[in-house]
This record gives sequence, C-alpha cells and structure tokens, in this order.
Amino acid sequence: MNFAALGATFVVIFAAELPDKTMFASLVLGTRFRPRDVFLGAAGAFACHVVLAVAVGQAFTLLPRRAVDIVVAVLFLGGGLLLLLGREEAAAREGAAAGAGGTTTGGAATQVATPSPRVIATAFSVVLLAEFGDLTQITTANLAARYHDPIAVGLGALLGLWAVAGIAVLGGRALLRVVPLELVRRVAGVLMIGLAVWTAVEAIRA
Repeated sequence: MNFAALGATFVVIFAAELPDKTMFASLVLGTRFRPRDVFLGAAGAFACHVVLAVAVGQAFTLLPRRAVDIVVAVLFLGGGLLLLLGREEAAAREGAAAGAGGTTTGGAATQVATPSPRVIATAFSVVLLAEFGDLTQITTANLAARYHDPIAVGLGALLGLWAVAGIAVLGGRALLRVVPLELVRRVAGVLMIGLAVWTAVEAIRA
C-alpha cells in the first residue's frame, strides 16, 4: 500500500469536507438524535461514495496517462477555485447554525423516542443524497486516477470523511465557535490548486 497516497488523500479530503454542506447536515442531525446513530448512517453513506469514486478513478486509468493527467489537473483546478471563490457552504453553515439552535430544546426526548434504525437510515439517506457529485467525491476519483492505488486512496478518503463526520456529530457546534471554517476552506483550495499544478507538470513531462 502507498502510505504517501493514503496520507495525502486523508489531508485533502478532510480539509475539503470540513466546510462542506454534508458536515453541517451531520451537525444538525447530531443535535436531534444520538450521535452514534447519526455517525453510523453517515459512515455507511460515505463508504458507498468512496467505493463509487474509486471505481470511477480506476476507469480513468484506462485512458492514456497524459490525457488522464490533464483531465485530473483541470478538475483539481476547478475544485480549488470553487473552494476559494464559492459561497455555497457559507449559506449551509448559517442554515446549520440556525437549525442547531432550534433543535436544542427537547433534544433529549427526541433521542429517547426515535428508534436507532430509523435515525441511521435518515442520516444515511441525507448524506448519500447530499454527497452525490460533491467536490470530495470528484476529488477522490481524481486521486485514485492520480496515484493508481485504489486501496490507499479509498482508505485515506474514507478515514478523512469519517473523521469529519465524527467531529460534526460530537462537537460540531463547539467547532463552529472556535475554528474559522473560511480559513479551512481556503487552505483546502490552495492544496487542490497545488495538486493541479503538480499533475499538469507531470502531464507535460510525460
């Protein structure tokens, strides 16, 4: 296993997912239901997306190496610019904060009344639908094509997504008060642009 690919994938996916809308969806669900059940549902949905993304990335490798590098570089560049210039997650953050504030009262009663399978299914469905075509899914496919090691990339992406889900359901509200997520977003954007430049250089050299 390529541990460098695993580590790089973890860092990129973790940084890209932290300010993402699915992180805030998990945060809101975690304020209403048992964090354990929300995490299990989100973790299952993320696993499905990682398998799909890695499969797409492996399909990319059937193309000529230079063509793959060019496509991957363009996608990385687009993702980086989206993180640096976009405002979608800012709106999602505001909505999540409002939702968290509105669901705190009576949360304990909801936790007792709601069956665990229902909570898990709800979290799974929300994250599964929200993550389709998401930036982190596309990035995982790009990394799988870039490193040619689906196991390392898949494991790194899965660990990164699970780490964010865990943070969201356990301490998301506290995190929003401490961590400047706009800074995280910009760091993730710079990382992706750096990967775009690196991949483009390798395409030129090939």
